[in-house]
Amino acid sequence: MKLFVAGLPNDFDDVDLKEMFELYGEVKYAKLVVDKATGKSKGFGFVEMPKRNEAEETIEALDGAGLSRGKKMTVKEAEEQPVNNGFGRTNNKRFNNRY
Repeated sequence: MKLFVAGLPNDFDDVDLKEMFELYGEVKYAKLVVDKATGKSKGFGFVEMPKRNEAEETIEALDGAGLSRGKKMTVKEAEEQPVNNGFGRTNNKRFNNRY
């Protein structure tokens, strides 16, 4: 089960995220989203836990948990987003089939 995690401190890295979630079960991967210009965390990321029951228990335990500086974490099941081709369309077709 893929989880969306937000409200993380900006000084968190992938290892910190993975270690936090490993307290609740097996973690396949943990990845923070980083700003391309600065290389710093944007404060959210994704965690994949292979066992659904562990992931659901983790959501229950961590969603709304307080972190440093009064921030509260959001943890929920990630929603699959359609692929956007950069032209405001969400499929693989082009504007005009001639091109």
